[in-house]
Formats: sequence, structure tokens, C-alpha cells
Amino acid sequence: MESTTFGPVTDWNEVLKKEARGLNDADLGEVQEVNENYVLTQRGTISKEKFCIPKSIPHGYNGRILLFEITEEEAKEKFIANTSSSSATEREERSKVQTRDPESPIPVTEERLEVSKKESVVQAKVIKKPVKETKTVEVELTHEELIIERRSLAEADKATESSTISTVPAKSSSSSHEITQSKTEINIPLKREDVVVSKKPYIKEEIVIRKKAVTETKTITEQVRSEKVSVRNANGAELVEEEEGEMKKH
Repeated sequence: MESTTFGPVTDWNEVLKKEARGLNDADLGEVQEVNENYVLTQRGTISKEKFCIPKSIPHGYNGRILLFEITEEEAKEKFIANTSSSSATEREERSKVQTRDPESPIPVTEERLEVSKKESVVQAKVIKKPVKETKTVEVELTHEELIIERRSLAEADKATESSTISTVPAKSSSSSHEITQSKTEINIPLKREDVVVSKKPYIKEEIVIRKKAVTETKTITEQVRSEKVSVRNANGAELVEEEEGEMKKH
């Protein structure tokens, strides 16, 4: 909304295509472009003039006119942009280059790859677990068995006589044995060996775990950036550096 009172610019997008003026109602043209630091204006239709005016110059805006506190002579002397294709950004960069002292050194930078080492700790585990396996062992066992031997009565009496002391008269076998009238069981103890299995743990071996330092070489590949300098003269020809440090046309 247009006002007769000039105030600060709150939104620079609003001044696009608005009229720009200076002190004493100087015509600075129409605002064409606004960037971070400059306002680009243009006046005229056939013979066009462009001004690249810094925002830092005191100014005011009333909704229709952007007013700068500079005269027309100051605008022509300091802020004129004669090239029709120049933008405010190009004007700013050109201004930086023109104000540089030709004898002052220009730093050329590059990135240097620096590799450092840091120590980290990882955990190694020693695991013992039971494993079942079947083992076969042969064991010799001894046991007693009965042997049946049949002898005649004469042989039995003879064996009895030989085992009896000669001073003791031998009894008649007919009187020492009686016919069994009922079932008779005679228990004869027989010895035998049985297998007894027991399991007992024992230490079969020991393991010793040590640590040793192992050095290995790793290849690190990274991209680094550096600046390449090229110098061009006013005609656009590129200059190359001679051995003496002077520049010659390439």
C-alpha cells in the first residue's frame, strides 16, 4: 500500500519492479533484482543504464518508491553497471577482484590427508562345553562253575580212605549213606566277579591363553580437494607461468 512516509524495507521481494530514486528525485530506474547485499536497477529503454546499489546505503520505502540517499552523480560514479548481462552477484564479485592489490599474495589451498590411530577394545571368548562320546573298555571277569564228576562206589571209598588218617578206622560206606526219602536241596556257593562302573573327573590337560601384538598394513583411500589457479588477461587468453615466475600467454 502506497504511503507518503518512507520506512524501512521489511520484505525485499516487495520492491521488485518498483521505482528507485535518489536524492533530489534522481531517477535510478526500476528494481530488477535483489540479492543478499545489492539491489540491481535499470533505467531507459533504448540506452539502458544499470545501477548496482548496496543495501548498506541508507534507504526508505513507501510501497511504490525505493529511495536511496545518494545523488545521481554518485550513482553514476560508483554504482553504474555498463554491461547489460551483468547481474548483482557478478558485480559484487567483480568489485572484490578490482579492489585487490595486484602485489598481494593469493593463497591457494589444498586438503592434506591426515590419518591417526585410536585404540578400541573387542572381547574374545573362551567357551568350554561338555561333549558326550561313547567309550568301550574290555574287562576280564572271573566266576566259579560247577563240574559234575561221577565215580563208582569203589573209587569213592578209595578216595575216602586216602583222605582219612590211618589211625582212625574207616567206616563202611553202606552204613554212612542212607537213601534219601524226600527232596533235598544243597546250596553250593559260587564266586563270581561283577562289573562296577563309576565315573570320576580328572584333569587331562591345560591350555594357556596369551596375547601378542600383530601389525598389519591397511590402505586408506580418500578424496582430497585442492585449488588450481588459472590467470586470464583482458582478452580472455589464459596465461601460464614461466620458470622465472613470470606469466606468458598459452
